Amino acid sequence: MLIVMRKTADMVDQEEIKAYLIDRGFDIHQSTGANRVIIGVIGDTESLDVADIEKFSGVLQVVRIAKEE
Repeated sequence: MLIVMRKTADMVDQEEIKAYLIDRGFDIHQSTGANRVIIGVIGDTESLDVADIEKFSGVLQVVRIAKEE
């Protein structure tokens, strides 16, 4: 799963979503670009509800990566 943060998302927004994920046992990988921060969620994300994550302040888009068959 990839979480794309808004340009306007501050460090507090980023820390809140990362803490939420880590508390649920996921590892994360953050990529910081010139205009966006992308948080990669590592683990079985089937239990995560995209709508719940989209409610976090600063989240622009959530992309679920399909499982490989």
